[in-house]
Amino acid sequence: MAGFLSPATREQIRAASDIVDVIGSYLPLKKTGANFTALCPFHKEKSPSFNVNPHKQIFHCFGCHKGGDVFTFVKEYENIGFMDAVRRLAERAKIPLEFENTPGAQESRHLKSQLEDIHEQLTQRWQNCLANEAAGQLARDYLAKRGVSAEAIKLFRIGAAPELWDDTVNWARSKNFDLAIVEQAGLIIKKEETGRHYDRFRGRLMFPICNEQGRVVGFSGRVLSGDEKTAKYVNSPETPIFTKSKIFFGLDKSKRAILDAGYAIICEGQLDLIACFTNGVQNIVAPQGTAFTDQHARILKRYCNEVVLCFDSDNAGQNAIVRSLDHLLAADLAVRVAVVPSPHDPDSFIKANGGEAFRALVENAEGFFDYLLKRLLATNDATSDKGRLAVLRGMAEALHKTGNSVLLDTHAQKTALRLGVAVDAVRKEFAKVKPQAAIARNDDEPDDSVLAGEVEAEAPSRPSNHELHLLKTLLLHDNLAEWTAAHLDVQWLAHPLVRQIVHARLAATEPGAWHGLAEFLGGIESPPMRSLVTEAVADERQMPNPEIQLADVTLKLRNLFLDRLIAALTQKIGSPETDDAQKLEFLHEQQRLKQQKRSPLSPLI
Repeated sequence: MAGFLSPATREQIRAASDIVDVIGSYLPLKKTGANFTALCPFHKEKSPSFNVNPHKQIFHCFGCHKGGDVFTFVKEYENIGFMDAVRRLAERAKIPLEFENTPGAQESRHLKSQLEDIHEQLTQRWQNCLANEAAGQLARDYLAKRGVSAEAIKLFRIGAAPELWDDTVNWARSKNFDLAIVEQAGLIIKKEETGRHYDRFRGRLMFPICNEQGRVVGFSGRVLSGDEKTAKYVNSPETPIFTKSKIFFGLDKSKRAILDAGYAIICEGQLDLIACFTNGVQNIVAPQGTAFTDQHARILKRYCNEVVLCFDSDNAGQNAIVRSLDHLLAADLAVRVAVVPSPHDPDSFIKANGGEAFRALVENAEGFFDYLLKRLLATNDATSDKGRLAVLRGMAEALHKTGNSVLLDTHAQKTALRLGVAVDAVRKEFAKVKPQAAIARNDDEPDDSVLAGEVEAEAPSRPSNHELHLLKTLLLHDNLAEWTAAHLDVQWLAHPLVRQIVHARLAATEPGAWHGLAEFLGGIESPPMRSLVTEAVADERQMPNPEIQLADVTLKLRNLFLDRLIAALTQKIGSPETDDAQKLEFLHEQQRLKQQKRSPLSPLI
């Protein structure tokens, strides 16, 4: 992370991000008493067990036990790092982050905000053109011919750019946008000879390109006329808010489906994706205006561990499948390939066979190396020496990239079978091919799977009711923490995570050290610990006489601890390895512990 986020800024962002408003923008929340409920987004369920507490500003699922504050929810739901979650909430609340508060950073942020505003307003302009203007008729006819539904047009915000050289230029002037900024957005072009501007997108069907947060950052325009001299697609150039190698078309809408499915389908074009999405196959993305890159692969790795490549059935599409392997392996993604029968692409296949047929095609997709072997055999004459060598080299080079000896041997056997030769001979030929340098893992981004504090020692699966009751009392009744610190020994607690939470809470009994539940929860990095905290405080049942209940549960926890010590001594006394002197010592210790158990509550010595 570049820079430092002060506790004051973090709390300012938390205070400006009401958890009900934030979670309500992702899920349909239902008011239930003082709280809100919904079906949990983190596990499959039929009855809502996901609970949002507006008073405590926490969420907790009583089904899967995931819980936390507003930062945790955005981090977990979006499957992003903590600082990315902070940035998104800060942007939502329009709070500048301290480490982004330098003059250069402020100017950059202001420019990006302007560019996003221009893109959003132009999206609305082109949507209106498609829906209502004569200039959108050709685009309406095209969409009708392609079978794109009104719901899909609305969902993907498809529009139409009029066949005029200055429509966007005049629109920008009418909105008082600086033409230099609109040019920087890549929407108009300046003619050097005259200094006049003209539109980049003219007479095209317009697909807005969104970032992962759903903000429009670029466009892809498909030609509608039959002019063969005109490029079929024109895409936005690179801008301060649009980098082609980091953008997927559709990811803002499909990321939840990818997380749920556990894999992502990668297709080539917008209409392919729209056809799949609107026919129920929603875990799908499309690279935007560029070849598949290592950055694309790293983005997908945040959401899944496997991809299914489903490109066009022509040679260009099949070659693109092979070229994407290196980047996918570098991101540690498993790869399968769904081959659409020629001459189809995913869109035309669905039109001809339906969404369920396409779903079956994807679910039955074969492993990448099975696909590669078939393709090498189809493109080389396996009856000739030259063709067999090409197949062997192609398989060997691809398999060596995995660094996996099991895959190498498995596909050596399959290759031998298909070529009709001995498997040992194929293994020897594979060994002759010099493995390429190991695919470099990119460490620019932190690995969210191993965050500080998330790896816990193995512990009892659940704390006892007594320990959960203690947590609830301590976290909801600040005035009882001092008494607890004087009378409770954290060794009495059997569950190690409860022990850590209670220790942290009691350490904050000094004046000015406790700043409330929200800040306490925000300082806990371990997800299991956060879940225990939110579970304890999410229980809305009233606690009559909490002082008496605390004294009672503390006494029970002490006595249960003493019982465990006594039981351990009994085991030692009965051991044949214990001599008489040790047995006598252990018996005396047992008597002392039993006497202590009968004594009023006092700190363990």
